[in-house]
Amino acid sequence: MVISTKILAEYVDVLHRIAAKYPKVDVSQIITLITSFGLIVEARDLEEPVCEDPTDDKFISAALESSSRVIITGDTHLLDVSGYSGIEIILPALFIKKYLSE
Repeated sequence: MVISTKILAEYVDVLHRIAAKYPKVDVSQIITLITSFGLIVEARDLEEPVCEDPTDDKFISAALESSSRVIITGDTHLLDVSGYSGIEIILPALFIKKYLSE
């Protein structure tokens, strides 16, 4: 898993909102898992917006910085720009079928 500092900040924000709603959920373990096993890159902002929702561009930027060729997501704004700079953007189920099944 590749994440940038901006992606990590978004994940931490979302996890803290989840923790506020569900106090029994220990989000610190999830954050530790992400930071321990994820490759954290310092990705630059894209010169021009790519996604309809420019806040999603950070995922493309991280993929470019790390030379990743696939982004796995359910986000429609990202799915709509699949193929940008050679990056395939696919749903989790399709990733499993295409890359992990026998």
